[in-house]
Order: sequence, then C-alpha cells, then structure tokens
Amino acid sequence: MADIAALEKICSQTRRDIVRMVHAVQSGHPGGSLGCTEYFVSLFHHIMDHNASDFDMDGKNEDLFFLSNGHISPVYYSVLSRAGYFPLEELNTFRKLNTRLQGHPTTHEGLPGVRIASGSLGQGLSVAIGAALSKKQNKDPKTVFSLHGDGELQEGQIWEAALYAPANKVDNLIMTIDANGQQIDGSTDDVLAMGSLAAKFEAFGWTVLHIENGNDVAQVVTGLEEAKAHTGKGKPVCVIMKTAMGAGVDFMEGTHEWHGIAPSDEQLSNALSQLEETMGDY
Repeated sequence: MADIAALEKICSQTRRDIVRMVHAVQSGHPGGSLGCTEYFVSLFHHIMDHNASDFDMDGKNEDLFFLSNGHISPVYYSVLSRAGYFPLEELNTFRKLNTRLQGHPTTHEGLPGVRIASGSLGQGLSVAIGAALSKKQNKDPKTVFSLHGDGELQEGQIWEAALYAPANKVDNLIMTIDANGQQIDGSTDDVLAMGSLAAKFEAFGWTVLHIENGNDVAQVVTGLEEAKAHTGKGKPVCVIMKTAMGAGVDFMEGTHEWHGIAPSDEQLSNALSQLEETMGDY
C-alpha cells in the first residue's frame, strides 16, 4: 500500500506512459486516460485487495475492477503493468498487430487484469452487478469496483442496471463516474444534458458520494476509502468524481478535442517536459 507521495510519483509516470503509448502508434484516447490517472493509481496501488502475481478470471477473495468506458485503455494498461500484472515492456505493443493491448480491452488474448471486453459503452455496470451478486452468493466478502464516463451514462442499459442494483441490495458494489463534462463531440451538456446525476442515483436508491477533485490523489484515496466504509449497508455506492479531461498536460486539459487524437512529436516533447519521470520509462 503506497503513501500519497508515492502515489503522486506513480501518477506522473503513468501520464508519461499514456502520452508515449498513444504517440507511438498515432492512435488512442489520451484525454480521459490522463483525467482518470489518480483514480486508477489509487485503486490498484492503495485501495483494492488484489493479486497481480496470480491472476485468474474468477478473482475469488479479491476485490474486482471492471472498466466500462474501455476506450481509456492506455491508463488501464499502464497501471496494470506497473502493478505487476504483465511485463512493462509489453506497453510497446499498444494497438499493434497481434497485441494483447488492443485499443479497447479484450479477453480472448488473455491479458492479466482484464476480465471483460469493454469496447461497447454502457455494459460495465451490468457485469459489475453480476460479479458482485456472485460474490455475495459465494460468501466472498470482497468489493467490486467499476468506472464509467459521464457521457457513457447516456446509454440506456446503464439506467436499467442502476435500477436493478438497489432493488436487489447489491451493497458490495462501488460505481465511480468520471464526471469530466466532456465527450467525443463536445460537452456532455451540449450533447445530451443529464441534469443532476446525484439526484437520479439517490432517487434510485444508491448511496451517493462525491470527490470534488479527482485529480488530487489524496482526495481520491479519501473518497474511495469512504465509499468502502459504506459497503455492506444495504445499498450500492455511487461515487461522482469530478476530473479534467487531459489533466496534467496543459494544452490537453479541459477540452474534448483530446478525447481521441494523438500528439505530434513536438506535442509529445512538450507533454513529457511537464511530467516527471519517476519510475523509469518503458
């Protein structure tokens, strides 16, 4: 379990991994990946009870994580590799032919750490609920985590699942919403305004918590620890986490334009100059 200073150093290195991976193949999604860096680093290096050295799909007696907005795979792959799930050098294969590190996570190549394919948005909450129910039936006391984009919540399946979880007292589930206010075509309010997410989930019967700055690793750790403290009380937990798309790289931050484009050579150099190399580049 890493302390806050150590987590901050991992975050800096993870951001370097993200921009380098996307630049190398001129393809991928840097914006959301950069914005969720603190969440992934906090989860895999501090919050979750998981076993990187002996991965299996069942995950018995381990906390489980499901990435629903699978296009932010660069941050997922970086954190998995640096947590010990697979060799760091494999990041060099991101989005290349025959790689296990496809643009959206898949399962058929058997990449450790990945339990579902998540190229299609809207499905991750349903899977997480199923995993959480399985744990309850098997008397497994561990927690299931899932991550979703706020734009993803425009998918109807999310709301069917959001109704189901409280009705069935799925109280070993922590759903986090990356509330960056951006999606591929612009702001979420301009594309399809959803009003108060907190009011919606509360009305459905969830315990709703907030992380006001999801790019402050100390706030993320505190928020997720609070979420874990609310499990086992009859309700699923929804954490609404405010982040900035592209956080950590000044010219990418806060705009939908970096949802799915790669930096040029000059832009990569600029980005890396803002990010300390703390653990060694892959």
